[in-house]
Amino acid sequence: MTKTLNVLVIVPHCDGSDVGEAWCAHMWVSELAKRANVTLITQQRPGRIALEQQLPNVRIIARQEPAWALKFPRLNAMAKLSYPGFYFWAKRQIHTLLKNEEHFDVAHQFSPLALRFPTPLMAFNIPYVLGPLGGSLSTPSAFKKECGSAAWFTRLRTFDRLRLAWDPFLKRSYHKASAVLGVAPYVGTLLENAHLTRFDIESELGLSSLHSQKHQPDGSQKGLRLLHVGRGVRSKGLRDCIRALANLEDLDGIHLDVAGSGEEMPICKALATKLGVRDRITFHGQIDRKEVDHLYEQADVFCFPSFREPSGSVIFEAMSYGIPVITADRGGPGHVIDDSCGVKVAVTDTKEYPKNIALAVRALALMPGLRQTLSDGALVKMSTIAMWPEKISRLLKLYQEIRQ
Repeated sequence: MTKTLNVLVIVPHCDGSDVGEAWCAHMWVSELAKRANVTLITQQRPGRIALEQQLPNVRIIARQEPAWALKFPRLNAMAKLSYPGFYFWAKRQIHTLLKNEEHFDVAHQFSPLALRFPTPLMAFNIPYVLGPLGGSLSTPSAFKKECGSAAWFTRLRTFDRLRLAWDPFLKRSYHKASAVLGVAPYVGTLLENAHLTRFDIESELGLSSLHSQKHQPDGSQKGLRLLHVGRGVRSKGLRDCIRALANLEDLDGIHLDVAGSGEEMPICKALATKLGVRDRITFHGQIDRKEVDHLYEQADVFCFPSFREPSGSVIFEAMSYGIPVITADRGGPGHVIDDSCGVKVAVTDTKEYPKNIALAVRALALMPGLRQTLSDGALVKMSTIAMWPEKISRLLKLYQEIRQ
């Protein structure tokens, strides 16, 4: 009989009522706790549901996140302003646990996702796993000018590769790890200088269920309903979708639904008007979860050519509905999407990229049989890589292997 493992988990933010990394961490911890004894070291944000209520089967050691860090939500989301304090505090908690003769078979720091945060686990003699990790993707040179409207602090990611190459503290975190998980192969390439013991690919994202497969048209219905969901920033590729529509004026019934808000949206609306495709686009703005789900239910194709996407939660969401995907052949989506479930488009420049997206849309508009095949493939792909029980099984297998 396999022994139930004692696992020490570290995450700076873990909250099932939140979004993004905090939600992903909560899902990992919640699902892992069904099959292992978990001790969690984390932070609690004021006003949130108590972690003891969210994770009743987890032993929780938490501190309050400093209020000053919460005053800068966007910067805090990227830079994790409270992480230095959390690092040293977590290190003290681990030291106390071991001093009290607590035993852990393995430790795991699930987040932050970005490749810029050292782990306190490197100071202790416990086999540990880091990740899933991602990010630090550069902006393709042809798109840098159009990305100038982004917030100033997003440019801090340009220092990530320098730190990965020269920061001995950060490199030691990765080198000492028994295993590092990356969201896609590019992460392993970025960490080559750290001389990893082991590198496995695993997305930070997961699904609890798949949705009923939508009925694809049999060819009698003309047109195509495209969907783009994402934050309103240039790297998400919405401008490229709009430019692609301008190359499809000869096709009737092509419509693009857009869900999301941000500094890019006024630019995209003006561009749509300039190119004469404004009547083929519905900008829904920031909408609630039920409305987003309804858009997924209506969509024929998910068009998400994000060219600096670490992993791509919306890709997983779309595929869980059996929606074929058009995306960039880069980053996380470039790894997840293959010929069985979508179309990958090479990231070239601001002129050729939209033209190639348009070619992909045209093919799917004219070939309903291909859409059906890719729809089937999307559900198969998600059932293979994204379901939580299977993800935890892979994780427990990894834990057993690094303990040997």
